Amino acid sequence: MNIIRRKGWEIRESQATPESVFLDRRALMRGAAFAGAGSLLPGLSSLAMAQADPTAAMYPARRNELYKLDRDLTPEATASHYNNFYEFGLSKNVFSAAESLKTRPWMVKIDGLVEKARDVGIDDLLKAMPLEERLYRHRCVEAWSMTVPWTGFPLKALVDFAKPLSSAKFIRFETFLDPKMAPGQRSFFPWPYVEALTMAEAVNDMSLMVTGAYGKPLGKTFGAPLRLHTPWKYGFKHIKSLTKISFVEKRPETFWETAGPGEYGFWANVNPQVPHPRWSQATEEVLGTGNRRPTLLFNGYGEFVADLYKGLEKEKLYI
Repeated sequence: MNIIRRKGWEIRESQATPESVFLDRRALMRGAAFAGAGSLLPGLSSLAMAQADPTAAMYPARRNELYKLDRDLTPEATASHYNNFYEFGLSKNVFSAAESLKTRPWMVKIDGLVEKARDVGIDDLLKAMPLEERLYRHRCVEAWSMTVPWTGFPLKALVDFAKPLSSAKFIRFETFLDPKMAPGQRSFFPWPYVEALTMAEAVNDMSLMVTGAYGKPLGKTFGAPLRLHTPWKYGFKHIKSLTKISFVEKRPETFWETAGPGEYGFWANVNPQVPHPRWSQATEEVLGTGNRRPTLLFNGYGEFVADLYKGLEKEKLYI
């Protein structure tokens, strides 16, 4: 007898949206995107919206069906209004404050151990990258979770674009620094926000550079116009509003390692068996549902990433 063993994140084929319905939905969204957003922002025409974000016509992107979910998507209003974005405040309610983020013009510096350092505009970068939509779970170290349809391109594509030297062992990511625009950057934290991955993590198929969500360009509270998403890691690794990407030989010290070395480490892989010093990681609250569910090792993506950490048992892998 042929027994089918489904992977932890897979749904039954019968539960998937039929391709014809999916394509019709995407076409409808593409045609209605400007009109819908215009109704949310009275007086803003489609032309004005296109001028505000020149990449708007690139959304929605075709969905990569390899990445499925075992739970419902979090409603956009819920996901976008409950976020950590410390550049704009310490509370989760930073949606309005984040609207002061100016995303055009926006330059991304690529430097360090690369064949040629360069500064590239975000719009030019997107034109050079293969955009797609992926349904990913997101698990915060604070023990809440959501599921989001992110749009972006594989981080591996950016690595290929940058052409790093063989001596590069890590990628260091840095966000903007503008205390006048972002009042949270006037606080005691070690700004700018810095994160990093090993090169092996960066070229893993699941690592995604995010430029959009919910079928349109990335909202400011999500970290527009460019953020990182590594769904097997706690959310603080998913640095927002990137302005600098450096290829380096030595492992960088990251933002939360500096701010809270007793609570946060470099790896930040989701593990229900290793508690945060101040709370359990065994369960998580699913945003918008009021329900808690068991936390999955590597957030349920272990089959894709567990091999990255063999031989690192003595490291603090999970905080």
